[in-house]
Amino acid sequence: MKNYHTHTFRCKHAHGDVADYAEAAINKGFSLLGMADHTALPDDRWITMRMSYAELPQYVEAITHAKTRYPELTILKGMECEWTKEYHNFYAQELLGDYEFDYLVLGSHFFPYKGRFLSAHMDVGDGNKLAAYTKHLIDSMESRLFAFVAHPDLFGLTYLNWDKNTIAASRDILQTAAKLQLPLEINGNGLVTRVINTPQGVRTAYPWLKFWELAAEYNVTVVVNSDAHHPEGVDQGMEDGMKIVENLGLELANLDYLNGR
Repeated sequence: MKNYHTHTFRCKHAHGDVADYAEAAINKGFSLLGMADHTALPDDRWITMRMSYAELPQYVEAITHAKTRYPELTILKGMECEWTKEYHNFYAQELLGDYEFDYLVLGSHFFPYKGRFLSAHMDVGDGNKLAAYTKHLIDSMESRLFAFVAHPDLFGLTYLNWDKNTIAASRDILQTAAKLQLPLEINGNGLVTRVINTPQGVRTAYPWLKFWELAAEYNVTVVVNSDAHHPEGVDQGMEDGMKIVENLGLELANLDYLNGR
């Protein structure tokens, strides 16, 4: 098994360090573990849910140490990133350049709306905000910095009903992913922890099955990850995520090129 999306204690809402995840991954039969904690930013923006810039060297060192300590496991060095224009060069030149990260993940947790940033976890409550979320996600995808898009259907947390707005947003995201040949993630953490009640019934907020049913109509590839926030969850939701892939006839992305980028 391979998992490209895990978090350490540095993001302030997870537990464990790289070595803890490596041991859990080996015990559960993984051949590859990708660390993708919420990225440090040079101005420490959104610091309540990510590592500080000062912790970046420590995070890199923890991954380097684990690679030496656990040679039987391929460990990749990644980050989950918010994209805005002002951070583009930091990602390209410092993370992918100076620090030689293996990959970056697009995880869009905030989006601009009427001059300020809103939370994709809490604020996508109407059609206008969903359109703003979608535009920002597409702009981020078109930066071409990222190996895949984490939880592209995150809007399902607060936009509760499947309707013409969600269909339009989903098609725009899927069309962009197909054009860019950018894989989309079925998120195991969502399958395990994001069950919500809506006017249309009980469902997982994300992955939102309606979104992935639409995905089957497009030439897109998918990756199934745990998005683990504690070592024992390193494989959480991945089996059920693979069932979605199989049931809908989706195509798994090949990310083997990331090893030794």
